[in-house]
Amino acid sequence: MTLAIRSNHYDAAFEAYLAATGRPYVAIDETRRARLAEVSLKSMDFIVDGGEHRLLLDVKGRRFPTGGATGTRWECWADMDDVESLLRWEEVFGNQFRAAFVFAYELVDPRWHDWHPQRWEFAGRTYAFYAVWVSDFAQGMRTRSPRWQTVSLPKQEYARLRRPWEEFLPA
Repeated sequence: MTLAIRSNHYDAAFEAYLAATGRPYVAIDETRRARLAEVSLKSMDFIVDGGEHRLLLDVKGRRFPTGGATGTRWECWADMDDVESLLRWEEVFGNQFRAAFVFAYELVDPRWHDWHPQRWEFAGRTYAFYAVWVSDFAQGMRTRSPRWQTVSLPKQEYARLRRPWEEFLPA
């Protein structure tokens, strides 16, 4: 299988993971926006066979931890356009499809590896993949920056909703 050429190392790491696990997927050219009934929609990054549902995935690359030398903050923000577009894609494709954000965390300090029992090594970096259904994200999100039109989940809500990526897939 040939991987898509991706300049974003988070997307490249996640795609390499999908390919290595044999999970059927389609990589989407995220540089193009789709037009639907005069509305421009942001493209997702991947469509993945999730068993019961086909998964419409947008990968969000973040470093872990953030918050300084002692910080353990989980960054979980997205553009409002990402949320709105993925929810619209769910409507377009129907109830066999579900949208999720995959937060691809680059684990920048080995002392935090034990916090993430499911890790992926790629191109000399270590990653942990967590996912949240976009519909759940939308219900709990708060404005992060009105100027940049970004949203995020409060710390406790994100802790409740996030799951290791593998839990989104059938055994």
